[in-house]
Amino acid sequence: MDEDLGKRIQILAQWLYESRYPVFFTGAGISTESGIPDFRGPDGVWTRRDRGLAPRPMTSPWDSVEPNKGHMAIVELQDLGKLKFLISQNVDNLHLKSGIRDELLAELHGNMTKLRCKRCGKTIDGSKARTNCQCGGPLVSSVVDFGQSLPERDLRLSFDHSRKSDLFVVAGSSLVVTPAADMPSEALRSGAKLVIINKGETPFDTHANLRFSEKIGDVLPRAMKRMKRLMGLFE
Repeated sequence: MDEDLGKRIQILAQWLYESRYPVFFTGAGISTESGIPDFRGPDGVWTRRDRGLAPRPMTSPWDSVEPNKGHMAIVELQDLGKLKFLISQNVDNLHLKSGIRDELLAELHGNMTKLRCKRCGKTIDGSKARTNCQCGGPLVSSVVDFGQSLPERDLRLSFDHSRKSDLFVVAGSSLVVTPAADMPSEALRSGAKLVIINKGETPFDTHANLRFSEKIGDVLPRAMKRMKRLMGLFE
């Protein structure tokens, strides 16, 4: 590990340790290390489309994809009582699969394994093969298509927690899709430190207090290990 990366990881660990209200925001980039292509990365779905290339095929079926080191580092933060909230643009279910608790997660673009009631907005496990909610409303895919409104509960919680955060960590998002990408602005306006871990450039790079272009799996697990040392937890 180069000296500069080591210094930045140490700073992130210190900030996580000191933070009273850390909020994480994840995009497709956190799942690329699990074999799921992102959208606007150097080899992402939209990047390849703009070059006239087809998307790279998945290396494994969707239902067999597993969380990676980046996902598990956030779970570790949760289990230590340090994660206040997690906002995700992903629909791949990997955060819930990794062990993130429902009440700490907002999935702004839905979840491919869940159905949503068009009447009351409640979500249920899609494997139950139901067509109607208990309220009588029709059940449809919870995944948000272009032009559709984001789920009200998830959007409201995301804004609320972003405004409360004192440390806002972006992992794997190009931060160009709104209103999801408005969350870092809310955090900054509230005085939070902004950390961005993303290979490609983002519109918030000049506002970031700490910036990583390295892989998330090379940053978050090491930061967690150093944070635990600061907490007096030795492995």
